[in-house]
Amino acid sequence: MSIQQIQQAINYMEAHICEDINYINVANHIHMSSYNFHHTFSFVAGMTANEYIRSRRLTLAAQELQATDLSVIEAAYKYGYESPESFSKAFSRFHGSTPKQAKQKGAKLHLFNPLVIKIILEGGSIMDYRMEHREQQQFIALVRAFPNEVSSDDNDHSIPDFWTECEEKDFIQPMKQLRAEGKRDLYGLCSPTRDSETHFNYGIGVLVDADTDMDGVQRFLDKGYTMWRTEPADYAVFQCFGSDGDCLGETWSKFFKEFSPQTGYVQTDDSDYEIYFEKGESGLFCELWVPVRKA
Repeated sequence: MSIQQIQQAINYMEAHICEDINYINVANHIHMSSYNFHHTFSFVAGMTANEYIRSRRLTLAAQELQATDLSVIEAAYKYGYESPESFSKAFSRFHGSTPKQAKQKGAKLHLFNPLVIKIILEGGSIMDYRMEHREQQQFIALVRAFPNEVSSDDNDHSIPDFWTECEEKDFIQPMKQLRAEGKRDLYGLCSPTRDSETHFNYGIGVLVDADTDMDGVQRFLDKGYTMWRTEPADYAVFQCFGSDGDCLGETWSKFFKEFSPQTGYVQTDDSDYEIYFEKGESGLFCELWVPVRKA
């Protein structure tokens, strides 16, 4: 997403702030898929577009309550809330005071200003990558659905907790045994978010190919595991070095802030995945494979 598109997105949100809009409407306005817009805006702005809209609405609502005779009920419906009660709860969480208190002199309120695009010098560091092409692949995986918001919340640990749960319940080691020795890499598979869906799928699995025990795969399918298939795609591949998942988040941030704007490659609506190698090089947490195309 270019600087111009980011500014167009901000302008659109500001112009339609009191209308029934969300990140999908904004993505359509700037001609991007909602999946790519959601991820890119979140990493660049440090918040989702929906969070930006909500914060701006609550800021404007407070200003109008203080400066005019607008009632709390009128403010609730004007700024997109289904009821005065839901508005009051959101308002209190954001400002630390109720809408009624906001109408009084001396009330302390939070101000969330519109985002402003500034050109700054950054980069100047080396970001190693390579381009790879893969034909259709398939994996046997244990899959769980997660809310779309998880993918852009740095403080959410749902997916790491999923890994921990699978390890503690010994779900992972038996999958690895389906593979030939020396080829027991684990994959963290992530489906794209869809406009019509509130959740995305994340799977922990192994590759299914000529080096996989197919009879064993069928037994896992009978137990409720999933056969995850990916279509032919080009990938930008990044090595993530570190002791935990923080390095993975940093790589995603660099992808959106540095790699994509500089190379012209954008993420496609295909599965991305991490590879956790059975015998990786020292300090390597995982490899991140991002499906891409030229914008």
